[in-house]
Amino acid sequence: MTKEKTFTLIVDAVREILPELADHDFAETDTLDALGVNSMDRAEIVMTVLEEMDLDIPLVDTHGPQNLGELAQHLSDTAAVKAG
Repeated sequence: MTKEKTFTLIVDAVREILPELADHDFAETDTLDALGVNSMDRAEIVMTVLEEMDLDIPLVDTHGPQNLGELAQHLSDTAAVKAG
């Protein structure tokens, strides 16, 4: 899955979990912290995206990226490696 498609999945999950951000104009440089996402919401967002991508990795493996673009790139790269 491309980084762009993964980014869209992340944005969709954020909007689903936090409907107050439905009208937010998301950018790859946005951070979950700056968007007001708490740790429980973050876990739910990441789990939703992983499920959509059919990707089975520990949540701890998603803690390195600093913003939405980096998270999308990381998940996209991880999916590509898992796919072989």
